[in-house]
Amino acid sequence: MNINRNTLLKILAALFLLLVVVVFVKFFTANTNFDQDEVYVQVPTGATYQDVEKIISPYITNMSDFEFVAIRRSYADNIKPGRFLFKKGMSAFQLVSAMRRNVPVKLAFNNQERLEDLCERLSSQIEPDTTKLLATIRDSVFLQKNGFSKENVFALFLPNTYEVYWNISAEKFRDKMLVEFNRFWTKERIEKASSLNLTPLQVMALASIVHKETVKKSERPIVAGVYLNRLAQGMPLQADPTVIYALKLRDHDFGQVIKRVLYNDLFIASPYNTYQNVGLPPGPIAMPDVDAIDAVLNPAKHNYIYFCASVERFGYHEFAATMAQHDVNRKKYVTWLNAQGTNR
Repeated sequence: MNINRNTLLKILAALFLLLVVVVFVKFFTANTNFDQDEVYVQVPTGATYQDVEKIISPYITNMSDFEFVAIRRSYADNIKPGRFLFKKGMSAFQLVSAMRRNVPVKLAFNNQERLEDLCERLSSQIEPDTTKLLATIRDSVFLQKNGFSKENVFALFLPNTYEVYWNISAEKFRDKMLVEFNRFWTKERIEKASSLNLTPLQVMALASIVHKETVKKSERPIVAGVYLNRLAQGMPLQADPTVIYALKLRDHDFGQVIKRVLYNDLFIASPYNTYQNVGLPPGPIAMPDVDAIDAVLNPAKHNYIYFCASVERFGYHEFAATMAQHDVNRKKYVTWLNAQGTNR
């Protein structure tokens, strides 16, 4: 069959136009398969292109179009780990572009009781798992180099919201927290701690007790003052929250709820039991918030030595300078507890 030149050119032009249309469709037609306005996908460190396809397949309408674009834009050979944002209606071209933009995580944590609890929460928000985070934070070289121990390194973590990449390594995350810790402990705060004969880590330990004793911001400097008065007199702190912590540690059960400390509990053998040991516990018994830390650094000046939960102003405490007055307050509280049937 003979085809003249003009006809051949028309055929080639038509084929070229068809190719352009096909490429345009593959590149720029909407290619998402989810109802939400946006979803995040996470690509782990060391992932291959095949791994990426498995991860994103629930959100893609036509994987062959995505692959077509990924190959031509050199993405298939340059996989990036991280957290990536897909928006509804994105084309394959836009999706491949999105897979190159690592979106930071706003990492938030507060009110944790132990490093183990914190690491479990962290692992739900960033790539390193709980085991890796714990091992990295408790690394003996890191601890010795920066003046921490396994018991007090929990003080490294200040409750806040931090922006990090999802695929941050455990080491880089730990080091970022160290930078934040050192930034928090300004010259002014260090001098205030020194004036109280405390180191920053001791302040954190005491602040964790204050944090557990009361949620009332106005009371925290008063409570801190009580404990500092006891320390100054060489008295045991006799802080119920430390006994509760010791009980939970003994039982390996930090999920249990203990509303009442019993007489026999006061004799539990533990370095965290401040009824049996003079001075501060070996580390924080919780993650203190900044209010509690600053309450210790700026304590109320008074002569109170004792305090007890108030039965007339719930959530607050009654303070006393003498054992006689404290006994009156304590009996009121015990009577109220018994009336409520609170045995534990």
